[in-house]
Amino acid sequence: MSIWDRLGDFVTRVSSSASSGVAEVVEAVRTVFSGDADLRRRVAFSVAMIALSAKMAKADGIVTQDEVRAFQEIFELPKEQRRNVARLYDLAKRDIAGFETYAERMAQLCGSGHSNCLMLEDILDGLFHIAKADGLVHEREGEFLHRIAEIFRIDEAHYQSILARHVDLGAADPYVVLGIERGKPFEEVRRRYRKLVSDNHPDRLIARGLPQEFIKIATTRLAAINAAYEMIERGLRHA
Repeated sequence: MSIWDRLGDFVTRVSSSASSGVAEVVEAVRTVFSGDADLRRRVAFSVAMIALSAKMAKADGIVTQDEVRAFQEIFELPKEQRRNVARLYDLAKRDIAGFETYAERMAQLCGSGHSNCLMLEDILDGLFHIAKADGLVHEREGEFLHRIAEIFRIDEAHYQSILARHVDLGAADPYVVLGIERGKPFEEVRRRYRKLVSDNHPDRLIARGLPQEFIKIATTRLAAINAAYEMIERGLRHA
């Protein structure tokens, strides 16, 4: 049974709740999948991405067709499960709880409890992918994403690295993309680059709870990391 079939069963159960607020959603993930930690991580990631995407759309006030397409790029949904994902999206969008409450509960559900948690970074990357789909990250979306990062305990320097991955590298500092100070020896830059590539290998992402269907996030991230490294290497070679 695929992740989407299991998520469909979960949505049906949550939808029958009287209020179906964030507390019910989080508790349902914990209880329904209590016997399978790996499946629980994958469902938790999916639920967090869908719910926070809905809250971002509500905060921004506009959902463009580009954003819908970007959402579908991350969520490669079988047609028969699109209705269930839409139901969960609408539940989150209608919930009177604010996005900060959702982010706090999703961080507890998905996070490691440590700062710069990689799984929470995966969620933030997915939100950036959707936000920039129409060509730029709008002011309200930027404020939303920055606040989500704060709640996720992603420190400011690390947030700037994530942000830099999602802007045109012509305007972004490649050192910021790699999260390393300008002027460091090239060997140190290379070690940092290799660690980022290792951390973002698809097998690593799946191991920490990223479903196979979401590897689009990792592919986009690695493309930005590779481009930044190549830019630094090329600049040092010609210096």
